[in-house]
Amino acid sequence: MAAPTLAKNAADAPLRKKQKELPFPLNLYQTAVGKKWVMALTGIMLLGFVVFHMIGNLKIYLGEVQHLSPEGNYVTDYDINIYGEFLRDLLVPLLPRTWFLWLLRFGLIGAFGLHLHSAISLSRMNQASNNRYESKRDWVAANFASRSMRWTGPIILLYLFFHLADLTWGGGVASKDWERGRVYENLVHSMSRPGIALVYIVCNVALCIHIFHGAYSMFQSLGINNPTYNKLRKGFAAGLALVILIGNISFPIAILAGIVDLPA
Repeated sequence: MAAPTLAKNAADAPLRKKQKELPFPLNLYQTAVGKKWVMALTGIMLLGFVVFHMIGNLKIYLGEVQHLSPEGNYVTDYDINIYGEFLRDLLVPLLPRTWFLWLLRFGLIGAFGLHLHSAISLSRMNQASNNRYESKRDWVAANFASRSMRWTGPIILLYLFFHLADLTWGGGVASKDWERGRVYENLVHSMSRPGIALVYIVCNVALCIHIFHGAYSMFQSLGINNPTYNKLRKGFAAGLALVILIGNISFPIAILAGIVDLPA
């Protein structure tokens, strides 16, 4: 009589169906470590954009300045409008006007897409692991920022589309007075409405929470994790998030308070 076949224990089952392995280096992205590296590196790119975007927007406080026009005449315009034209003229005449700016935009779109995909993929991998071992998350050990990433991420995504439609695409979402190239005027027209200003403030609070946890955890994703300097990591993440929050919410507050306004 043949020996009875032992049934496989559920604990021996694979966590998930094995994927077809991609060629190197794409196969690295199929691993959790690879996805964490991609999320960390794209996060650094996006953080760099957020910081420089905020610094550029601070030019709204410089008001009107005189500058030399292409025709050789001195004209008066808002400093932030001049900065906007400068971005469109990057690497001219090496490249046609706005080409380099669009290359930067496509690079940011790619980084944003990879960041989003890696985050969703890692979340699914974690859920599969939790279901497999029937263990719940340790909410006591997790902090508020890490628990809220699933909410702040979608809020930031929706905010991004609203922000672009409001101030870049010219769809007249928040103001019918939108005019291409007039950054200062568009900001004032949009954020002088309390409801729109509140949307920007709330969404930037969500962005601040997301940046705090992301900037802290990206070091761990890159293998930089040691109790000796973990406090420095936390301080850096908190300081960076706070600076960005103060800078970004200062714009709607200053406009509502009349500190930044259009001539009567």
